Amino acid sequence: MDIRVNPYYLKAQEFIAGNDLKAMPNGTHVIEEGLLWVNIVEGIKHPLAEAKMEAHDAYYDIHIPLTAEETYGTKPRVECTEPEGEFNTKDDFILFGDAPAVVTTAQPGEQTIFGPETAHAPLIGEGPLKKAIFKIKVL
Repeated sequence: MDIRVNPYYLKAQEFIAGNDLKAMPNGTHVIEEGLLWVNIVEGIKHPLAEAKMEAHDAYYDIHIPLTAEETYGTKPRVECTEPEGEFNTKDDFILFGDAPAVVTTAQPGEQTIFGPETAHAPLIGEGPLKKAIFKIKVL
């Protein structure tokens, strides 16, 4: 399914347009229980060589850097060959030791969408970052 027709994606876009994400406190903000929420987090970016690829089954991610640019590494999930453990169904993720195939950078406020078919490594770069991570149920 194209995420742009997912009703929870549309609700996320309404939420983004109607709220100052940068001013929101850190933590999980539920928009629709079990279907849509946003995690506001602060972290320290790390070098590409330390990046960990992750993938999800049940949720799309929308990552939005809020205070600085953020670089992401990506690779098609089907091409990942170095799983680090089993899929964690409770928290909907698996980690991979694979190196990213593509590296891109988003500026503050830019949305980057990762679906279940894409492994992604966030928080690449230097320095601190406050960001929003929307979790949108795959329908």
